Amino acid sequence: MMVVTGHGIEQALSGRVFRSMFEERKRVFVDLLGWDIPVLARRYEIDQFDDDEAVYIVITDDTGEHTGSARLLQTDRPHILDTIFPNLCNRVPPTGPTVREITRFCLARRLKARERLATRNRLVSALVEYALSNGILTYTGVAEWAWFQQILAFGWECLPLGLPDNNDPRGLSAMQINIGPDTPNLLRQSGIFAQIHLMDLDCAAA
Repeated sequence: MMVVTGHGIEQALSGRVFRSMFEERKRVFVDLLGWDIPVLARRYEIDQFDDDEAVYIVITDDTGEHTGSARLLQTDRPHILDTIFPNLCNRVPPTGPTVREITRFCLARRLKARERLATRNRLVSALVEYALSNGILTYTGVAEWAWFQQILAFGWECLPLGLPDNNDPRGLSAMQINIGPDTPNLLRQSGIFAQIHLMDLDCAAA
């Protein structure tokens, strides 16, 4: 198992594991969930936020195949919460160089229940490790209500930024997750945190 990071859409598209990520995003968000979002070449789910500043974190299995991934967006430039879902916040959400938005949290559809749980935990752990290694103090994000309840139960410091959207059957909710030195221990207490090692795409391909 590896945890691979990529920086920018150009680097991501140059790596097989990241192209696999875009394919899985299409299977999950378009084919399964029915989101009305762009699909490139009928194969890859890539939108306007997949640009040179996007950061990708990918979990692979022992064969190097994508099992889970997430995209991080800078918040001092246009991102999903401020451009598409500002109505979900009762106040101006946190932004700035120490704040990133978690988007496209994706688990491979082929995984069995136990594998999904393990991959989810590794991906959450990777997000925490990335934050601690890069001076990120806060994550923001938007989640459907059922998923939002799971995130709250992880044990870390997670706060709602507003009430769920009652006009949307998914109950979309905005959140803020504060990251600090104690976050791994908080997640470890709930059985979430897994010790992982982040590897850059260039190193993984060497």
